[in-house]
Amino acid sequence: MNWRGNGHSEHRGKPPTYSAFSLLRHGLGHDDWPRVWREVDLEPTYDVVIIGAGVHGLATAYYLAHNHGVTNVAVVDKGYVGGGGSGRNTAILRSNYLTPEGVRFYDRSVQLYRTLAADVNFNVMFAPRGHLTLAHNDGSLRTMRWRAEVNKLQGVDSEVISPEEIKKLVPFMDVSADTRYPILGALYHPPGGIIRHDAVNWGYARAADSHGVQIHQNTEVLAIRTEGGRVTGVSTNRGEIAAPVVVNCTAGWASLISDMAGVPSR
Repeated sequence: MNWRGNGHSEHRGKPPTYSAFSLLRHGLGHDDWPRVWREVDLEPTYDVVIIGAGVHGLATAYYLAHNHGVTNVAVVDKGYVGGGGSGRNTAILRSNYLTPEGVRFYDRSVQLYRTLAADVNFNVMFAPRGHLTLAHNDGSLRTMRWRAEVNKLQGVDSEVISPEEIKKLVPFMDVSADTRYPILGALYHPPGGIIRHDAVNWGYARAADSHGVQIHQNTEVLAIRTEGGRVTGVSTNRGEIAAPVVVNCTAGWASLISDMAGVPSR
């Protein structure tokens, strides 16, 4: 998934466009597609080092470069792109959470996903097919109604529907009372959907690379260097990197990384 480059001084520029015409041209001409991102040597200095090449790290790199013009960025990962939690999630997208803050945060995320394929010119296979959260007891049903009201106040399409309405949406669903856990209702969220998480990672990686961001796989951070209470760089299994800004995007490994910088994780 990568190609060899000469370093940060080599700006890749706009990547080839994926389109029906280019698909036809490559198919008829039997041409190889260009690699999605470069493989470059690790440089001694960057403006920003992002630890973690999952969706959070790659999105951070892309938006830093695309929205803010910060392109002297290295994304480092001890494994491979999307090899952590980003490649192991359920692929569900929704914004019908319980707290107002959570609803607003995730709704903004869903809005970004709606245009992501066009933004990065990479098919992330987003399918807004609706989302149902089933309730099997009175307590769950009360919580669903609570969530629906919080969602509506935040402008998010969400409502509690009956078993009969569920049956219309999902004909093969057994909503009878003859099951072990009968369905009493559901929180229906029409904007919810699914997406291919591996495609999201590759799309962000490709787009970030086109702006000059460097992605370094198999590059494990062993220590974070600090001086006078400020970060000065990181030590990796491939050498030292100086950087005034280090971003921790390692999800399940976040506490291990923060401990390296002396930042309490709890």
